[in-house]
Amino acid sequence: MKRIHIEGLWKTFDMGFKKREGLLPRMFSLISGKETKREVRVLDNISFQAQAGENIGIIGKNGSGKSTLLRIIAGIYVPGGGVVTTRGKVIYVNAFGYSLKPKLTMGENIFLMGLVMGLSQKEIEKKFNEIVSFSGLEDFVNTKVYQFSSGMLIRLNFSVGIHCVTHQNPDILLLDEIIETGGDIDFNKKALQKMEQLIHGGATVVMASHNLDVIKKYCGFVLLVHNGCIIKSGKPEEVINFYKENYQLLV
Repeated sequence: MKRIHIEGLWKTFDMGFKKREGLLPRMFSLISGKETKREVRVLDNISFQAQAGENIGIIGKNGSGKSTLLRIIAGIYVPGGGVVTTRGKVIYVNAFGYSLKPKLTMGENIFLMGLVMGLSQKEIEKKFNEIVSFSGLEDFVNTKVYQFSSGMLIRLNFSVGIHCVTHQNPDILLLDEIIETGGDIDFNKKALQKMEQLIHGGATVVMASHNLDVIKKYCGFVLLVHNGCIIKSGKPEEVINFYKENYQLLV
């Protein structure tokens, strides 16, 4: 069964001034009260498909369009054009804490994120202690999140996201840099063990990651995205080797 079908997908964003733009256009913008914007195509002619139970990896440098692609599949972003079809329940998990509210405590954020990801308050209460224990942040449950380090934020976000996902049994699981757990060796080890349970749970998994070893281990097919385009796709070892050999040329 085909779970994801993408054909000719493209996406643009309206961007403000380039850093290199000169003084004159900036002065004109200040006088007119309008900011000059430019349209940037962040994805261009993306096409691929994924079958039920298939694991697909997406690799590429920062800014290549990996996260934008996953968010379009998840329905968070609207594509500029092309065909994007998904079949079944889609869950998107991001490692960067996009749902965390800085002025709320860790405990309050667990409830908020759980609700956002579709759990009821009772379901979150049942999982609360397990989430906290898994994160290793037991001493910070009543601490406001804005006081957390970036590593602590990633651990909290991973712990909430991973426990909420296992409860929902998605047909399509989209993992956006979630492998980069930001923890110590022990936390990273148990995070990967938890990831294995998800990856082998029967869902179609599409993961974007800089961790090439994980991509190679768990994915049967890999897309290399650069400047919004798929420049190579195929077996993990072949695509990863190409990426490594040409890394300095991809600018």
